[in-house]
Amino acid sequence: MDSSQIHSKDPRYGASPLHWAKNAEMARLLLKRGCDVNGTSSVGNTALHVAVMRNRFDCVIVLLTHGANAEARGEHGNTPLHLAMSKDNMEMIKALLVFGAEVDIPNDFGETPAFIASKNSKQLQDLMHISRARKPAFILSSMRDERRTRDHLLCLDGGGVKGLVIIQLLIAIEKASGIATKDLFDWVAGTSTGGILALAILHSKSMAYMRGVYFRMKDEVFRGSRPYESGPLEEFLKREFGEHTKMTDVKKPKVMLTGTLSDRQPAELHLFRNYEAPECVREPHVGQNVNLKPPTQPSEQLVWRAARSSGAAPTYFRPSGRFLDGGLLANNPTLDAMTEIHEYNQDLIRKGQGSKVKKLSVVVSLGTGRSPQVPVTCVDVFRPSNPWELAKTVFGAKELGKMVVDCCTDPDGRAVDRARAWCEMAGIQYFRLTPQLGTDIMLDEVDDTVLVNALWETEVYIYEHREQFQKLIQLLLSP
Repeated sequence: MDSSQIHSKDPRYGASPLHWAKNAEMARLLLKRGCDVNGTSSVGNTALHVAVMRNRFDCVIVLLTHGANAEARGEHGNTPLHLAMSKDNMEMIKALLVFGAEVDIPNDFGETPAFIASKNSKQLQDLMHISRARKPAFILSSMRDERRTRDHLLCLDGGGVKGLVIIQLLIAIEKASGIATKDLFDWVAGTSTGGILALAILHSKSMAYMRGVYFRMKDEVFRGSRPYESGPLEEFLKREFGEHTKMTDVKKPKVMLTGTLSDRQPAELHLFRNYEAPECVREPHVGQNVNLKPPTQPSEQLVWRAARSSGAAPTYFRPSGRFLDGGLLANNPTLDAMTEIHEYNQDLIRKGQGSKVKKLSVVVSLGTGRSPQVPVTCVDVFRPSNPWELAKTVFGAKELGKMVVDCCTDPDGRAVDRARAWCEMAGIQYFRLTPQLGTDIMLDEVDDTVLVNALWETEVYIYEHREQFQKLIQLLLSP
């Protein structure tokens, strides 16, 4: 297909090839070739309008994640949300809402999507009520006080594609504050997918953009069976952060990513930083091997490789050199980040630079959603004496193995309790934000319906905890 065909329009409807795309693969190909995602037909409808009218959910997701305007007015002034409401299509409605569609835009007849919902069903009315509450009605200031004397710390959990939940939470914080995440926090710590998002914040990428990136990335990276090929993930990281960009190329905010050094026993936590590591006094390991290769200095550390190393989840991807996923030791990096900041400040004091020390006043920890708790029938592993006991032992070993992994990588539970207690002892305001998910979502989930539903559950969580969000915004904007 040549470029002239990409930009051509049919004589009857004035529609582009993208308007006629019947599946996600075709839509992706046309967008890759340069088709205008927001191009209109002769009556003013975009490809998104047509996809909604034709109930093409997969096409709707592709268009939204490539920048389609969810509030575009088409024929009779209808937005895509007007059309989805009239069809009572819950999946489509949730997708449009989580991508920012407004519920109070009137069409040429004065009808808003919320009005159409009120005529259709109680469930739609509830959706509209929650969506209206998403508006940043409690913005307190559009300017951050640059004279702030205390630091803010943002911590981002690991969780694979569930990093979308973190993105949705950050979008809500940005809307409520009127300020980009990069300017709200002085320190950002991330593990695995949280590390990728920490780097996105550092490099001034908008969270709305990253939401689209994550939806597109999952289809590139999670192909075939585990462990997945590392090539697509590495190409994605190079494309987003640059092949030669170094960690210290951007210095504010201070960013740290967790990784696990697996070339030693016991394995050690390593922090990829965009600043010089603090000099701290630690007792050496007994029998320490002096031949171990020292980590790369921040000024020489490639950004994409740091992200790849932090996200080298065992059984999902091969190790990145000597590094495994940081989630093995710090899937919730809050306490490790607080320890790092304390050591950084102590190092300043030892060097006679105590005037540069700024204490923490706010710690914000964002999770990728809590999975529902389910009963476990057997974790007993023993020497079997008959076939029945053999089957029971195999099942028990499988459940025990899963439990051990879950315990090592659990970002909630006692990890949150410890962080909250430490913050209370130090007089630091602590906020833990993570929604309860209705289903257990895998790190490599690719089903758009499952992911959109997780984002909707995040929106419901934000609505239910709006007072907590309001308090957080007040603290982030205070001097």
